Amino acid sequence: MAAIASRYARALVEVVLEQKTDPDIARQHLNAIVDAVHESAELRRVWESPAISPEQKRAVLDAIVRQIGAAKQIRNFVAILIDHRRIAMLDDVARQFDTELNAQLGLAEAEISSARPLSEDGKRELESQLERLTGKKVRAHYSSDPELLGGVVVRVGSTIYDGSVRGQLEKMKQELSTE
Repeated sequence: MAAIASRYARALVEVVLEQKTDPDIARQHLNAIVDAVHESAELRRVWESPAISPEQKRAVLDAIVRQIGAAKQIRNFVAILIDHRRIAMLDDVARQFDTELNAQLGLAEAEISSARPLSEDGKRELESQLERLTGKKVRAHYSSDPELLGGVVVRVGSTIYDGSVRGQLEKMKQELSTE
């Protein structure tokens, strides 16, 4: 299933980049449709039901597209998923689209947790360090975690950089217990 989702995602990335659609807007529109599916069990039932014709399913899609103002490429892409009976994979495809698009654009997503909110200068400095470290443009998402005590924990892909006080204490504890 992951290979199929990846194939669909790569195809959408190609279309978005070839037609010079704003990648962030394409991402937003696709995620808006994913959110609509998450919020409505009835919509999921309609789109996944073999008893409802593809034309009726596309009519529902068109209503959603009009409501959110989605790009034509996104509408056509979701229609292909509906027509090929792959709409149940929309979530996986959207996630993979994000990954593929970031790879094509040379972007790295970073999840940054800190004990308290960081200043704008602190955020810029941290993002600049991450860009040097990864060699990619970093798109950072920040959150606060009071359990950290101090410092930050950064996750880029599957790599975690732990500069938190809690992490340093854990590291010291392990070093002391092995001596």
